Amino acid sequence: MFEQFSRGYYLGRLYVEPRADGAAAMCRDQHERVNEQLYTTDEGVTRTDLPLVMKLGSRHFAVQGDERVPADTLAVPETVLDSANIRNPPSLREVFLAKADHAAQLLSVTDTTSALPDSAV
Repeated sequence: MFEQFSRGYYLGRLYVEPRADGAAAMCRDQHERVNEQLYTTDEGVTRTDLPLVMKLGSRHFAVQGDERVPADTLAVPETVLDSANIRNPPSLREVFLAKADHAAQLLSVTDTTSALPDSAV
């Protein structure tokens, strides 16, 4: 789903669609699989329910898993769609996934329920 892009990000393509409740989400099974493959370490017990940090356009945001979101889809608040200039969703888009160390840094500057400030990058 995601491939190596740079020192700070992986790159993937997902269908991006609006979400009414304000929190970004993706398919729970895929969220857990990506979390396990890209965010966990081999040290002790690791969680696979931590938020992923993605970037669409210039906006970073925390992404949770949700069983109501279809596979290969990223559901985001309308404000994210607007800032990423996405028209007529759902739309297949390139999405950046912050690597674990970069994600931890971004999450440390804000709560996980809202879009991360652009100044955090």
